[in-house]
Amino acid sequence: MAEQFASLDQEHIEFIGRQSVFFVGTAGADGRINVSPKGLDTLRVLDVSRVVWLNLTGSGNETAAHVLENSRMTLMFCSFDKQPLILRVYGQAKMVYPRDESKFEQYLALFGHRSGTRQFFELDVDLVQTSCGYGVPHLEHERERVTLAKWADKKGEEGIRQYWSDKNRISIDGRPTGIIE
Repeated sequence: MAEQFASLDQEHIEFIGRQSVFFVGTAGADGRINVSPKGLDTLRVLDVSRVVWLNLTGSGNETAAHVLENSRMTLMFCSFDKQPLILRVYGQAKMVYPRDESKFEQYLALFGHRSGTRQFFELDVDLVQTSCGYGVPHLEHERERVTLAKWADKKGEEGIRQYWSDKNRISIDGRPTGIIE
């Protein structure tokens, strides 16, 4: 039932555009494996072999620590509506931080300014795989949560930077995330 592709095709790109949630998987050389759900319209397909996603400030920054050590990343999209499908995008990732001014600004323009924008992840796609998704439940997307945006707005830019320093510099396995130079 699974099919593999060297890059995204138009059908894959359209499917990705319809999904309200995706999952990011990363791992360092050892330690914990991280799988994070993402939403809030934070992903853009740049072309058939490149994807960028906006990473908003959160309680941890495991993905960044892993990518610094090991650039492998998997994105997974699941259809929760009538037509089942799972789509995985495999590749090599790198981070773009606010200090990477021109590229950071270029990516900001794709998403608009969002309070709490921490970094972007660029993924160079080296494999796309689809599978049936028959075991994924049928769910309905009700609405996006606004809690994270409200939290970031309340903290303000300086508060967010302090939060990065206090909570996002080191992973749960004690590895640096690169958020603060």
